[in-house]
Amino acid sequence: MLLWVTQANGALHEVNAQEGQTLLSAIQNASVDGLVAECGGNCVCATCHCYIDEAQIASIQPADDDEEQMLEFVAAERKDNSRLACQLQITSNMDGLKIQLPDRQF
Repeated sequence: MLLWVTQANGALHEVNAQEGQTLLSAIQNASVDGLVAECGGNCVCATCHCYIDEAQIASIQPADDDEEQMLEFVAAERKDNSRLACQLQITSNMDGLKIQLPDRQF
């Protein structure tokens, strides 16, 4: 399935993702810069913060308590559509998902 990732500088990338993969993994495999993921995708660093398109946020699984807690520590502004890419498992309803990367992770 196809995802659209916009970096903080405005560069738009097509990212191919597989169902079951994490959003973090899909973006990293596409060599798109902007997600640090210091903890390796274990939900303990908040450096894979991203914004899901506001029109699409309701179509993905909600953040669990651990992710909500880590979102309190993001470096860029936390918004209602903020998520951690390591915690989002790609599902079939995410085809065409639009993701914006923040200007900083630290």
